[in-house]
Amino acid sequence: MDSRNQIAAHCRSDIGLRRKRNEDICAVCTKFQYFLVADGIGGSLAGDIASSLFLDVVSETLTTPGKNTLEESSERIKTCFLDANKRIQQHVCENPTHKGMGCTAELLIICGDEYILGHIGDSRTYSFCNNRLEQLTEDHTLVQEQLKLGIISEQQAKTSAFNNVLLRAVGVEPQVKFDLLRGKIAPETLFVLCTDGLYNMVPEPEIVSVLQYNAPLALKTEMLINMANNAGGTDNITVVLVDV
Repeated sequence: MDSRNQIAAHCRSDIGLRRKRNEDICAVCTKFQYFLVADGIGGSLAGDIASSLFLDVVSETLTTPGKNTLEESSERIKTCFLDANKRIQQHVCENPTHKGMGCTAELLIICGDEYILGHIGDSRTYSFCNNRLEQLTEDHTLVQEQLKLGIISEQQAKTSAFNNVLLRAVGVEPQVKFDLLRGKIAPETLFVLCTDGLYNMVPEPEIVSVLQYNAPLALKTEMLINMANNAGGTDNITVVLVDV
């Protein structure tokens, strides 16, 4: 483990105001320097089980000692997504009524002065540095694809009926396709991993105002979740803050 890293992290997940159960999950592990959120999909089709299975695989894979090199960390993230996909598929084989279950996922590993990030679905990872919030991931949604192709405008995207149509998720198909991102970490960077229950309810300027606030990470996560609930809390809300 690189002694130059001084990492503080906190996560919190909330059911919101409209859902009957929480299908989101989150975890922070500063010892092995990995952080995740997962958002179950499938509703009555056991989305909460899918996100829990993803967490199980990550915990099993990343809590064994390693060299913490960029190459090894990349391979471990790939293993997590591939094995979680297999485990969810196996669960569906054993429980056919759960067909359609899956999860979106963000899995971040800090490795020296760089990060490795696995991403699938419409959960997001941002970096916050020098008072600037940057979205590192691209949503795997029908609306995002329409935006890229110029079929709809950004304004139309905000009110599109297809906002929740995912193109990728862990466990839904026999083969999983995810993004693997890598980048340098600037000094005093704060990573934000979250599910759509946050960013769909809280505008970016309001998120920035909380991140700028001189307060413990636990208070910042609580403030963000309270803001999402105050705006309607229509979905589960999950936030992970990682201060490097």
